[in-house]
Amino acid sequence: MKILLTGVSGLLGINFAQEMMEEHEVVGVDRGKLTNAPFKIFKHDLLETGVVDTILDDARPDWVVNCAALADLDICEDDPELSKLLNTDLPRRLARASKMRGVPFAHISTDAVFDGQKDGFYSEEDSPSPMSVYAKTKLDGEWAVLTENPKAIVARVNFYGWSLNGRRSLAEFFYNNLTHNKSMSGFTDVLFCPMLVNDTARTLTKMQKRGLKGLYHLVGPQAMSKYQFGVEIARRFNMRESDITPKSVNFSGLIAKRSNNLWLSTRKLSTDLGEDLPSFSTGLEEFYKQHTEGYPQKIRSYQHS
Repeated sequence: MKILLTGVSGLLGINFAQEMMEEHEVVGVDRGKLTNAPFKIFKHDLLETGVVDTILDDARPDWVVNCAALADLDICEDDPELSKLLNTDLPRRLARASKMRGVPFAHISTDAVFDGQKDGFYSEEDSPSPMSVYAKTKLDGEWAVLTENPKAIVARVNFYGWSLNGRRSLAEFFYNNLTHNKSMSGFTDVLFCPMLVNDTARTLTKMQKRGLKGLYHLVGPQAMSKYQFGVEIARRFNMRESDITPKSVNFSGLIAKRSNNLWLSTRKLSTDLGEDLPSFSTGLEEFYKQHTEGYPQKIRSYQHS
């Protein structure tokens, strides 16, 4: 299978490519961060007129996975127009262009579409209520994709892993601070369902092979607070969990509003796949093993010639 990955230098994109490049042909779209990647790169700005059609015609992929997004919540608040272009308009164009060519399409959305006011977990049947520009433009992107291309996969995700710059995921935030004995805080009142990014990529590929379509919650099967997540990282890496201070998100000083409860049910996905999703403990163990085997250094080497 030839897989076209947009946003290939992002946290999901680079790990997706790394995960799939031995078994499949990977083609990435990147504006120029990757100069030394072991897979083919199309160097393009996806927002330029006609570029989406050009890339699809040149690459002739068997599957398109859209990992491109403006995911910095505070930048989205400052620049709602750019947020709309990347998170709503681009997915619409990709979904339409893929459908016209008969190419299966998967779009990456976010758990942040919910306002967190519900007690308990959210299913795919629950009505979203986005609190930030980021969440609103991502929700509009879901609707745009499924309107253009009802057979597309739209996956709401929350993942962690090793990134190109070493600062893209919450796990790296805790790891970096713990390594340098810096004190930090972890929110006790923000619940989420983290999944190792490699598991996200592998599960999405299984969904494609099974012919699944529509909206799915593709997150870890276990909910925990951001504070607990940090403590789990500290314990696995044998670092001091006492360096992490429990704190409320209400005192965070963050610009964009965040949801307190992003506990998403994965029952629909595990039922349709016919298997349980990877557990948090196995994901954390792999994250640790990647660290010991030099995986972060390997993917970072792709951005230097």
